[in-house]
Amino acid sequence: MRTENLLIELGTEELPPKSLKQLGESFAANFQLALENAELGFKSVAWFAAPRRLAVYVTALEANQQDKVVEKRGPAVSAAFDADGAPTRAAIGWAKGNGIEVEDAERLVTDKGEWLLYNANVPGQSVAALLEGMVNQALGKLPIPKPMRWGNYTTQFIRPVHTLCVLYGAEVVPLSALGLTSGRTVLGHRFHGNGSFELDHADNYAQALKAQFVVADFNERVEAIRNALENTASALSLKPDYSTALLEEISSLVEWPVVMTASFDKAFLNVPKEALIYTMKDDQKYVPLLDNEGNLANTFLFVSNIDSHDPAQVIGGNERVIRPRLADAEFFFNTDKKSSLESRLDSLNSVLFQKQLGTLKDKSDRISAMAEFIASEINANEKDAARAGLLAKTDLMTNMVMEFPDVQGVMGKYYALHDGESGDVAQALYEQYMPRFAGDELPSTSVSAAVSLADKLDTLVGIFGIGQLPKGDKDPFALRRAAIGTLRVIVEKDLPLDLAVLVNKAVEIYGEKLSNSECREQVIEFVLGRFVALLQDQNVSIDVIQAVAARRPTAPADYAARIDAVAAFKKLDAAEALAAANKRVANILAKQGVEGESDIDPSLVTDGEERALYDALMEVKAQVEASIAVKDYTSVLSSLSTLREVVDAFFDNVMVMDDDIKVRNNRLALLSLLRQLFLTTADISQLAKA
Repeated sequence: MRTENLLIELGTEELPPKSLKQLGESFAANFQLALENAELGFKSVAWFAAPRRLAVYVTALEANQQDKVVEKRGPAVSAAFDADGAPTRAAIGWAKGNGIEVEDAERLVTDKGEWLLYNANVPGQSVAALLEGMVNQALGKLPIPKPMRWGNYTTQFIRPVHTLCVLYGAEVVPLSALGLTSGRTVLGHRFHGNGSFELDHADNYAQALKAQFVVADFNERVEAIRNALENTASALSLKPDYSTALLEEISSLVEWPVVMTASFDKAFLNVPKEALIYTMKDDQKYVPLLDNEGNLANTFLFVSNIDSHDPAQVIGGNERVIRPRLADAEFFFNTDKKSSLESRLDSLNSVLFQKQLGTLKDKSDRISAMAEFIASEINANEKDAARAGLLAKTDLMTNMVMEFPDVQGVMGKYYALHDGESGDVAQALYEQYMPRFAGDELPSTSVSAAVSLADKLDTLVGIFGIGQLPKGDKDPFALRRAAIGTLRVIVEKDLPLDLAVLVNKAVEIYGEKLSNSECREQVIEFVLGRFVALLQDQNVSIDVIQAVAARRPTAPADYAARIDAVAAFKKLDAAEALAAANKRVANILAKQGVEGESDIDPSLVTDGEERALYDALMEVKAQVEASIAVKDYTSVLSSLSTLREVVDAFFDNVMVMDDDIKVRNNRLALLSLLRQLFLTTADISQLAKA
């Protein structure tokens, strides 16, 4: 069968830069699904996306669907013929609909009865016949939150569309989409080359656009910009400061990227670098440059969409644009320093945290009390923790943070140091929001950790305490993020903190503001639920998680230590047999109504396998108690793993349910001890295969 490569391109006005990559990927994914549903053979689907275009490129696309035989089942034979054997109206209607006579129908016999059957030969349709529906289907499923109309068109899209190029090899495939008829016209660069041109073949798309100063491949543009930034910065003995998100946004703004170097007045470097970097990156999409010590240089890079014959004009224009933004930051910084953070405490009363939970000043007071308590639990400086908690939100009332919200916390640190606060207090103001996202850094000091945890727990307990639990994907107070952040700080810094204790303290600090009587339990369950999700993301197997979760430890660091121990135990040769034995023991004890440990009478222990198990348990019990005292769960399970042979021998040779009630109860007590020793770490029976 004939195959050709297919190109579909929409020429548009400038597309939203933050959405461009997603639009390109979605267009390709939607069109590929349409191809698969249509059962059209192809080799691969690629996507192109630039500020003024979206395109899909399909290689080795078959010209037609394959012919196929379709079974068309008719009425049951019992309903297809009357008592005289004549076709009923149902049979005649079905046959007519399929273009046959009733007597031409085959019979389909199953264990549920017999039906009329027609095997219809359906010829495959051509790409030309199918393409319009597939293109409109793919476009209709694009993630466009706010479509727009333009001109006299009634169609809607994310931006006005001016051209629709559809080529199957060298042939134009006629179709209509978004009010346009397909052709071979493609838009070039807005300022370079030709405004538009005629594309001769689908295979020449990317190369023809490069001749018109357009790099259509999104990822190619990203890499070209990355390399140019790195090389230009390296020549200046500096390092470019950019994220993948910034790089992709810049790539979504230009079709012919040209990296240029500009500078600003060194006097602006007296302003905290974070504020300057924020305005350069977020407001102007510039790339700041840092020296080897991480200090900001007064030189920066930007990416132009034109290859100017007079680059000095372009550079000068960008330098004029950035100056007033940096001057604003300088003014805000100097103005803010005239008032201390402490003097701004009263102004927090004017900002509502939540109607039922009070103002930001109320929240600051609670964070202060909670941070002081947490500091006492982790041997941190309680005074510094309380002070940092009190001042934690004051930088929100500064001019700098009001203008540049992303530097909250950062500016708190600078202003605190200016006010003469201790280094730990200043650092805690900076690190209170850590971790902000998955993979983010953690607070570096114990005081910072105390304040970070206090803030998150105050929000969790407060919002749960008024019954506003997150539902579905709705989480306006970012409680899931707060829960994961809480877990990461406690676990990764190995802090001896118990969620139950922390939640109780937070509830106590709130006093009568909370109305939900189930708040304590709900918060603990919510956070532990996030822990399960976090562990699964770390590829911890579900049976290991279930084994530990069955014991419901509420101290996150302790929980994590148990997970590590059970994961290590599961790899031992003895694990499978001991897990099965634990499950068997649990079933026996449950059936007999035995709960907890019972006293064992050594005089009732017989010689042989029962005595061997008893002696081994007594020896291991001492080892387990010593390991549990220091929460060394790996050693606990390692010691218990030595019991495999004596446990197997006991079950093979000893009748637990002896006729003598005393012997029976003593053996149940022996099994109960075995079970309780394992339960000190986890419910190992959860590892047993079903």
